[in-house]
Amino acid sequence: MMKNLTRILAASIFAITLLNVVSCASTKKQEGTGEYVDDSVITTKVKAQLFDEPGIRSSQIDVDTYKGVVQLSGFVNSQADIDKAIAIVHTIDGVKSVRNQMRVR
Repeated sequence: MMKNLTRILAASIFAITLLNVVSCASTKKQEGTGEYVDDSVITTKVKAQLFDEPGIRSSQIDVDTYKGVVQLSGFVNSQADIDKAIAIVHTIDGVKSVRNQMRVR
C-alpha cells in the first residue's frame, strides 16, 4: 500500500514538473516566460531612452516588443524624429529589429 502511494506521489510530482516546464516554453505565436521578461526589459529600456532624448515627445510614442522585435507607433513632429527614434532603438541590447508605425503630424 505504501509503495503504491509513493509511486503515485512521485508520478504526480513528475507530471507537475513536466507541465511547468512545457508551459514556460515558447511557440511561434506565444512567448515563453523568459522571453516575456526579456521583452518587458527591452520595452522599458526603449521608453527610458526615448524619454531622455531631447526633442522627441516620448509620451506620444507607443512601444511594444515581441520576441525582440520592437514596434514603434504614434505621432511625431517630423521624419527626423522618426529616424532618431529608430536609431535609438537599434542601440539597445536584445533588439532584433524595429517596426515603424509612427506617423508625422
